[in-house]
Amino acid sequence: MNAENLLDQKTHFAFGKNWLDYASKIDPGRIDQAVADLQRLSGVQSLRGKSFLDIGCGSGLHALAALRMGATRVVGYDIDPDSVTAARSTIAKFAPAGPAIFEVRSVFDISPEKCGSFDVVYSWGVLHHTGDMRGAIACACSLVSPDGILLLALYKKTPFCGMWRIIKRWYSRAGTTSQRRAFHLYVFLTRVSAMIEGRNFDDNVRAYGGKRGMDFYNDVHDWLGGYPYESISPDKCHALLATLGFAIEREFVRKPRRYFPGFLGSACDEFAFRRVRGI
Repeated sequence: MNAENLLDQKTHFAFGKNWLDYASKIDPGRIDQAVADLQRLSGVQSLRGKSFLDIGCGSGLHALAALRMGATRVVGYDIDPDSVTAARSTIAKFAPAGPAIFEVRSVFDISPEKCGSFDVVYSWGVLHHTGDMRGAIACACSLVSPDGILLLALYKKTPFCGMWRIIKRWYSRAGTTSQRRAFHLYVFLTRVSAMIEGRNFDDNVRAYGGKRGMDFYNDVHDWLGGYPYESISPDKCHALLATLGFAIEREFVRKPRRYFPGFLGSACDEFAFRRVRGI
């Protein structure tokens, strides 16, 4: 995929339609969970007086969480117009007076010269879908103010990443009927996996809102269709960010499943990096 195509939303899975559906499910409980998880990852209880950039704003839930934490400047960018529509509707519903701006823009089309810099740059589960994850991370880093923080979630590297890249490429281009069949097969396999591991599938689905306020079935569609797709190990992520002038402050690294880790997908590892020098 060349650099020109990376700026074209048509070369990426249409996450925005899924975010429009999810946005209709946002409620106070999901908002509270999103705030709690942003506090956990950032390591602070308040963003009062801080600026916040959400790269890949999706439904706008986490921009809303930043507003609830007191951020005084909130900006969200997403390559998908439907995501921007979803984010704007979320803020209009839950924080109509909030200082939030959302624009259709690729991560490869943002820079300090165009957009300014931010105390907190947040990108959860996005940059590994850009077609150039390392280049996208460098772009995100360039927007972080001196001594600011970068909050990232990236897919963990597993032995099955190559297989999933092929599946995702197919699913992202498949028709609705084929996608629906693949969706139900994946849910069935997840149910079987839970049974083998002694977990209750239905309880896990009900508790899924505790994961950043998300929804299991929306996330299944996102996982299956998330193409382009890359992944990275924590060690390589640390090394890459060190070359860009960042030091790790905290991380939440997922433990692999007991059986066939990565066969049903890769969880996101979460990282909080502090800028310690210019790029």
